[in-house]
Amino acid sequence: QVQLAESGGGSVQAGESLRLSCEASGYKDSAAGYCMLWFRQAPGKERELVARITGKSVPSYADSVKGRFTISRDINKFTVTLDMSGLKPEDTAMYYCAADRLCAPLLRVWGQGTQVTVSS
Repeated sequence: QVQLAESGGGSVQAGESLRLSCEASGYKDSAAGYCMLWFRQAPGKERELVARITGKSVPSYADSVKGRFTISRDINKFTVTLDMSGLKPEDTAMYYCAADRLCAPLLRVWGQGTQVTVSS
């Protein structure tokens, strides 16, 4: 069973940057067989997809973060990174890493989450 551990959250001012990292452990198959995702959930709101990257490192983003966030991965280390710049107060949320085996949402594994707080 894959386990995910996020790191890198914190509190910043609007306009600043943060890097979130997620490292997988306990896996037996190739990292290339997983799509990796970042979600976020703000208080009182539903969890939303922020960014996704395929096993071939093809990224996609929510419209709200395009041009500000960059998702990347290291296939060899089974890690995924979310570089966030130009942070806004509305980016404040708990950020969750997820891994979809075979890029199938039904086979999704979640991390515990890391808090990002952006103050104005």
